[in-house]
Amino acid sequence: MKHYLIAAFLMGTTSALSAQETMHNTMNHDSHNTAQGETMAAGMQVATHPATEQGQSAFAAIEEIVLALDADPNTDWSKVDISGLRAHLVDMELVFTDAAVATDEVKNGFVFTVTGAGKTTGAIQRMAFAHSGIMSGVGDWTFSPQMHDAGVALTVITAADDMDKMRAIGFFGIMALGMHHQDHHWMMATGTNPHH
Repeated sequence: MKHYLIAAFLMGTTSALSAQETMHNTMNHDSHNTAQGETMAAGMQVATHPATEQGQSAFAAIEEIVLALDADPNTDWSKVDISGLRAHLVDMELVFTDAAVATDEVKNGFVFTVTGAGKTTGAIQRMAFAHSGIMSGVGDWTFSPQMHDAGVALTVITAADDMDKMRAIGFFGIMALGMHHQDHHWMMATGTNPHH
């Protein structure tokens, strides 16, 4: 009796699997493919892999801005300057990876002597002067950059009790202060001089 039951169960399972396979094979996949094609054509990305990173940070920053400009029907493409934005991002990379900093404490502040060779020298000068122009006077800090042959001597003085903070974050932390960078990059990309 057991053998008959097992045989009947196996036959039933085989029949069910065969019916499922037949149904799958006769299914119309055209509608699925058409829907997926329409989704892709509408500009929506269908995730087919786990990758989410766009690339290194300069690429990601430019990609974000180009996508935003492309999505805006009012973008004036005659003013867009992605090459200028890229040059600025290269300056940022050079300063943060290649510059050397000597720090001297002065009354109520610090002097950061920032130096580099080749392209890094100009990048230091452009970054220090631009950042100082935006940040001087913010939070009771005064920025006074002085250019020299190998870079910049940047004096930062505080009227507040911020010496420990300045000492802790140093030149690179001071350069990263302020949430103006995103606005600055947008203005550069759209052809507006952020320093005027």
